[in-house]
Amino acid sequence: MSRAKRPNTPSPNETATKSPRSGPIGGDISAIVEGFGTRFRIPVLVSRHSQTSVMGLFALVNGVLSIALMSMAAVATGQAFIFPSLGPTAFLLFYTPTLPAACPRNTIFGHAIGVAAGYLALVIFGLTEAAPALATEVTWPRVGAAAVSLGLTSGFMVWLKVPHPPAGATTLIVSLGILKTPAQLTVLMIAVVLMVVQGMVINRLAGIDYPTWAPKLS
Repeated sequence: MSRAKRPNTPSPNETATKSPRSGPIGGDISAIVEGFGTRFRIPVLVSRHSQTSVMGLFALVNGVLSIALMSMAAVATGQAFIFPSLGPTAFLLFYTPTLPAACPRNTIFGHAIGVAAGYLALVIFGLTEAAPALATEVTWPRVGAAAVSLGLTSGFMVWLKVPHPPAGATTLIVSLGILKTPAQLTVLMIAVVLMVVQGMVINRLAGIDYPTWAPKLS
């Protein structure tokens, strides 16, 4: 008499490592779409929240709106409220908001480390008054500044336990001379804080347990 097959049930370790909110393409975007649909009573978002086409459309609209707000601030003030590394930060905040890298502490401290490391590299290599590398040419001092800034940013994010990958782009923006004056760097950090506020509002509206500061302890 043959023995009955046991059902394939996940082990406790497998159950613990799989996020209950993960959609078909990972991240929390499926839960965010469903949360918005529930809060604003949009049945199509509730019923189709896990469809890739719906999630992609939501990501498209959310990305346009979030960066458009920062761009309008840049136009209105004439300041650098928009810069390349803000894009990947926005994606983290709205795609994987529950990851430690997306929490307010890591986002703000990560970019601050990138800014400080980039400016320190400019000082070390005598490039604070030099034209941006992309407008002229890449010189050996610029190579040194870029390398040192990225190394310092990577090291300090690990030492201080505040990893935020987009900060690696921020430090290169500074060390390459694209944004380098104290006024520009101050505006850059204000833009980061405003993006965090946007992320907090959108995720909380969707019912996502986005942290107020540090990552949630599991």
